[in-house]
Amino acid sequence: MNKRIVLKKIFSVYGVAYLLLLVYVLALQMIYPKLELHLMLNGYHNSFLDTFFTYYTQLAEWPLYVLALLPLCWKKIRFTGFFALCELTAGALLQILKHTIDMERPVSAFENCKDMVLPLVDGINMHHSNSFPSGHASTFFVFCTCCALLMAYRFTLREQSGKRWLLYGASMLGLLLLATLGAYSRVYLSQHFLSDICMGSVIGFTTPILMSYYIGHKIIKPKQQEEQPTK
Repeated sequence: MNKRIVLKKIFSVYGVAYLLLLVYVLALQMIYPKLELHLMLNGYHNSFLDTFFTYYTQLAEWPLYVLALLPLCWKKIRFTGFFALCELTAGALLQILKHTIDMERPVSAFENCKDMVLPLVDGINMHHSNSFPSGHASTFFVFCTCCALLMAYRFTLREQSGKRWLLYGASMLGLLLLATLGAYSRVYLSQHFLSDICMGSVIGFTTPILMSYYIGHKIIKPKQQEEQPTK
């Protein structure tokens, strides 16, 4: 298996789209003040979005871990192991940054701003510290990037038809959308600033990529090798 080919296929859709999104997000942070930008991003609330993001953000707390266990049903322990290794590595880095930098959360930052009203969603337990980076954003991107890598390994090593590539590209963009919505949910719920989810996404995106490049061949074997009978 040529890991450069696989990573090239990833970056051709998922990676390029993510990098474009990252550049846009970084540009927003350079143009607008932090608090003003936060209000711009979550200034519109309604009952549907409140309910949707309240539950959607919880996917990163345990449902994604359950989904990562599904490959075990088909005896694909390496797939689950790959996700676990990526999540543990990203989580360790994230916790080090959280407790080293220890930035305040939006609810604390807005306490001294009398001219700015922070929109809050009823029933959400607000946090006040360790804002940077976002753990939920990292988990969403670790999961979706792992899925993108596994799709590349399993389905795109051979040349495919135009329709197959169209479906592949749409699936990659769909995974990025799921991860982006998960990260944005933290801003909508005012648990994090845009800079927090931005860094969380970078950790969640780069960790599986690096893991795949350096040790992916030891965890994920080519289909031809899997089908060979053991001697």
